[in-house]
Amino acid sequence: MSKHSTEQPHGSTIAAKAGHFLDVNTGAIVPEIQPSTTFARDDRYQLINAANTYARDACPTYVHAERVIADLEHGEECRLFASGMAAIAAVFYTLKPGNHVVLPDSMYWGAKGWIHEYCKRFDIFVSEYPTDNAGAIEDALQAHTQTQIVWVESPSNPMMHVTDISLAAEHAHQYGALLCVDSTTATPVLCKPLDLGADLVIHSATKFLNGHSDVLAGAVVMREEHELWTAIVRERQGAGAVIGTFEAWLLLRGLRTLYVRVDAANRSAMQIAEYLDQHPLVESVLYPGLSGHPGHDIATRQMQGGYGALLSFCVQGGKSAALAVAGALQLITSATSLGGVETLIEHRHTLEPEANGIPDNLLRLAVGIERCEDLIADLDAALKSIA
Repeated sequence: MSKHSTEQPHGSTIAAKAGHFLDVNTGAIVPEIQPSTTFARDDRYQLINAANTYARDACPTYVHAERVIADLEHGEECRLFASGMAAIAAVFYTLKPGNHVVLPDSMYWGAKGWIHEYCKRFDIFVSEYPTDNAGAIEDALQAHTQTQIVWVESPSNPMMHVTDISLAAEHAHQYGALLCVDSTTATPVLCKPLDLGADLVIHSATKFLNGHSDVLAGAVVMREEHELWTAIVRERQGAGAVIGTFEAWLLLRGLRTLYVRVDAANRSAMQIAEYLDQHPLVESVLYPGLSGHPGHDIATRQMQGGYGALLSFCVQGGKSAALAVAGALQLITSATSLGGVETLIEHRHTLEPEANGIPDNLLRLAVGIERCEDLIADLDAALKSIA
């Protein structure tokens, strides 16, 4: 049960208290799981609770999690999906043949590949702009008259480009398009794209929002009502790409520690980036927190409290050296994903198509909440093993 006031408390309080949850019937301070897929009507065939009809439309457990995420993003409404890709797909399912979308040239490869394939099948035009140059969005917009969506991912995964969200919003709105921001890497702890002019925020809630590597979930949050949002809600209801009740409960449980997890991982990522930046066997470090990063000034302006828990670095000696470093790590695990409590490393070139241009000596490091000194010692030993 949420209690709303005219002045919202800080996001860390909203998250920790699960949106001021308190069960007035039992006094419980932990949200319950409501597994029912259907909800009863009274003797006049009226719903006992008008908000609950059928779990494909709404369920108290995931409605609760949606409200918390919407509040964290300063949004009006949120909808949860079965995965981050399901959330992204729901946005693009609303488009029609002849529409136009503008994508960054550097973004999560799974989303980029699917979007291009889907748009090709349905005669939707796709343009790309340099991820670190929001000004170039205008060129793409000028070339088409039916642009519906401008997409931003900042910082981008895994190249860590930073896009000026306010400028992107200005260009998108000037040409009648909506700005959608994948803010999975930044999280609402560090950046609130809706406050910067974005219309929609997308999350792979599998990552930081849940934070424990045990849930698949996606989220779309809107700033204010518009036709695209209505279509997204209708798409989820009709297609049924909803999150499971238990997964929604786990997500809500993970959200309660979001701020402390992100803060700890963020501080460690900054220290690790500074350490790697000075290491003789590291060719380059891609992290917007470093003053030498091309997007540092923009990131400082639009991210509050840090630069995120994801970074990439390129190892001297090429692909074989990078793989050797990953293989020599003892504490840090080689695995796909990010945003969990454990630190993971990944050789992206092995996984992504060659055409994506990921350097073959790049390692992506998703920093968790372990003691930072232990993580640095593990990296140091692994780098020394290839000297």
